[in-house]
Amino acid sequence: MDCRVVVEAAVPVYDVGTADEAVRIAISKTGEMLNPDLNYVEINMGERVCPHCHETLDPAFIAADESLVALELEMTVFNVERDEHASRIARKEIGQRLTNIPLDIVEIERLPDEDAETEDATETEATAADDGDILPEFEELIDE
Repeated sequence: MDCRVVVEAAVPVYDVGTADEAVRIAISKTGEMLNPDLNYVEINMGERVCPHCHETLDPAFIAADESLVALELEMTVFNVERDEHASRIARKEIGQRLTNIPLDIVEIERLPDEDAETEDATETEATAADDGDILPEFEELIDE
């Protein structure tokens, strides 16, 4: 089974004036820490919601020219047994490169099994070959 895992990271950024600046710096800083080993991890702005009024907030909290930015890191984990296994792999892989940055699993989505789709396509091709609906192979044309 393959899974898409989304991990939330709280990235500290220093000497910033605006939330947009903090987000840009946090994405750049995180990208530098992940690359080149984990260049397949997608980095997106996180979503923060007020727990009382449920209003959407900026992904960056700024106080005294320092900021804490919520980022979502998304990666695909292959050949896992369970969702828990996928989350442990993602936390370990990302956590090794993002030292001293808190991580939390936000979402685990099971991806469609490509092996089952491949088997279905092979069965369909075999059935079509038996019916004579597809073109003959190159070697068969030469033999004629």
